[in-house]
Amino acid sequence: MSQIKIAILGTGFISQIHMESYRRFVRGAEVVAVWNPNAEHAAQFASQHEIPQYYSDIDTLLQQSGCDAIDLCLPNYLHYEYCMKAISAHKHVIIEKPFCVSLQQADAMIAAAKKEGVRLFYAEQLCFAPKYERVRNLIAAGAIGDVYMLKQSERHSGPHTPWFYDVHRSGGGCVLDLACHGFGWFKWMLGKGCRIKSVYASLSTVYHQAITQGEDNAVVVLEYETADGRTVTCLSETSWAKPGGMDDRIEVYGTKGVTYADLFQGNAALTYSKEGYDYAMEKAELSTGWTFTIYEEAFNQGYPQELQHFVDCMLEDRDPVFGIEHARDVMEAVYAVYASAQSGSKVTLPFYSEAVLPISLWKEIH
Repeated sequence: MSQIKIAILGTGFISQIHMESYRRFVRGAEVVAVWNPNAEHAAQFASQHEIPQYYSDIDTLLQQSGCDAIDLCLPNYLHYEYCMKAISAHKHVIIEKPFCVSLQQADAMIAAAKKEGVRLFYAEQLCFAPKYERVRNLIAAGAIGDVYMLKQSERHSGPHTPWFYDVHRSGGGCVLDLACHGFGWFKWMLGKGCRIKSVYASLSTVYHQAITQGEDNAVVVLEYETADGRTVTCLSETSWAKPGGMDDRIEVYGTKGVTYADLFQGNAALTYSKEGYDYAMEKAELSTGWTFTIYEEAFNQGYPQELQHFVDCMLEDRDPVFGIEHARDVMEAVYAVYASAQSGSKVTLPFYSEAVLPISLWKEIH
């Protein structure tokens, strides 16, 4: 096989980013189809990106499109259903974060993929963001000594679409939407053999009380144990309550140094505009006054590099560097976060719950 044929499920914001990445950067892949339950939306997306086929019926796509892999860019609550359909059709699956909504779903998806002999790829793009990868390579080279603390934050004023705020469909608030990035990145930074020992979380709803039962601000402290037995403190700060556009940054502290990096302000032009302009950065409400004008947004966040890696793995029949077991570990940490927020105490891992919605471990959902 010299080329992987991809079908994209979904036509929203993240589908646009993935499509730009395939079109401009990814070698060895051809997007052959797109699906949306609304045929008009599917047709518009196909026309915009010159995709030869579009579908509003998923079973027809799986049977007729000729795709080798599904790129699943759907709301959280649809991940399990459509992933399982793709696995049953013997398709590889790329899954945007979060992996799914529950631990039971995660275990079933992983087991089904192993049974059918197909690959699941967990799309955590922070592990491929060029600036953050430069930091990881610095650490691997010993530039700052032994790492004892990591910090990652991602904050903005809230998601693009209403389903995020419905916890029955999203499973939770900014923890499931944003903190999962940090949990995965911590594990990637600390290397093979590391594990999460404990989680302590403080969650609140400070800005979007009128439209969600979910948390819109979260501070989580995790203790990771490295393969050589060291304990590393990791701090995740996430929010849907910060105006002014996306903010994503990391800090790494070691015994011989420190390094800081951010993905947006540090990769932007500082602009002042009285009239405003077309686009400043993701989640920016305004483009008047002083703004950080982002460029190559998808590339700087690691999306093309991530998708290229997944395509290479399919072409070469090899495992991804950030394996599917990490996706399950992230879901386990998410569950522990909500349990900690409810109890007000540290939760040790392993942790398991049969709760259908992670957020129900924190509060009663109506």
